[in-house]
Amino acid sequence: EDDKQELALKILTEAKEKGVQVYIPVDVVAADAFSNDANTQICDINKIPNGWQGLDAGPKSIEIFNKVVLESKTILWNGPLGVFEMENFSKGTIALGNSIAEATKKGAFSLVGGGDSVAAVKQFGFANKVSYVSTGGGAMLESLEGKTLPGIEAMLK
Repeated sequence: EDDKQELALKILTEAKEKGVQVYIPVDVVAADAFSNDANTQICDINKIPNGWQGLDAGPKSIEIFNKVVLESKTILWNGPLGVFEMENFSKGTIALGNSIAEATKKGAFSLVGGGDSVAAVKQFGFANKVSYVSTGGGAMLESLEGKTLPGIEAMLK
């Protein structure tokens, strides 16, 4: 999302200043059209050809994310890795779901939130393999930010 680049750079800068490691894709499955039948190629995140777009995480990125997830004790999943609704661009999301399910089985706490993520875990059969699925993604994120939710605030009055 082009309108979010400045915010993303700010977050990455703040994370670096605080010694927080942020993992971002290093490669993608790029396509020449937003279509399941598009021509595709694996390319470095910084070398997507003009007119093409990244529609899924690439194999190196999936490997990195898998390693990080399997080493984690708490996992928050908000947002699929690719255009999972199209079979040719669902591999990253499926791989992430498998990693989270495996980590959860080994004792990690996993929380999935947000409409697209919830749809993905249901579509690929991960909903019963994670600790908790929240259908209120926006409210979940606001709660994690420490904000008081309107419904909770009303009940407290």
